[in-house]
Amino acid sequence: MATVIAVRGTAEERIAPELGAVSLTVSASGAERDATLARTTESRDALIAAVQGLDDSGALDTWSAGQLHISSHRPWNNEGKQLPVVHQVNADVEVVFTDLTKLGEWVSAVSVNGRVSVGGIDWRLTDATRKRTQEAAQRAAVADAVTKAAVYAAALGLGAPSPVELADTGLLTAQPVPPGAPGERMFAMRASADMSGGGGGPAQFTPALLVIAASVEARFTAEPA
Repeated sequence: MATVIAVRGTAEERIAPELGAVSLTVSASGAERDATLARTTESRDALIAAVQGLDDSGALDTWSAGQLHISSHRPWNNEGKQLPVVHQVNADVEVVFTDLTKLGEWVSAVSVNGRVSVGGIDWRLTDATRKRTQEAAQRAAVADAVTKAAVYAAALGLGAPSPVELADTGLLTAQPVPPGAPGERMFAMRASADMSGGGGGPAQFTPALLVIAASVEARFTAEPA
């Protein structure tokens, strides 16, 4: 009787990011609402002008600027006394660079502006590259499953295994061994699905490699050699 062998195949592809998305916030606070709004608007307009210059130079993929948001609150001092109203104005801007060298230079320059804060850098791939890299990882994960199944079959003195089922991890249908079935064995390796890329924060504006991972489950049968 055929032996059923179930395995999990995994693979990772590592690739340098192509895009760097910088998130920034322009902000100011003060007792006078109109003056605070004017200062923030001035800083936001200056930042957008600089971003438009980058875009014209070909250094950017895309960029976007949000609307100004105004809020007011009355803070408390350390004696429990409520202080006069403080107005806070914020505006978010995202700049997606294709020129990663220029990204580092520009972020270093813009960071010295007291009204502009850098929220972080999200390292990304273009859609076409991500799709191509995911497909490579998926093919490698299937190859890993085939290799594992062949190793188990050989260890049991069986012939070459034949695939009968393949799925993303967690989607393989249950197929329990009938109780008391003579000569039938099942070997299984299972884990949660993982098909994602990740990116970390910059170190000296040098991004780490992005990791695109794939995971599959496969079921094979193998006859005695």
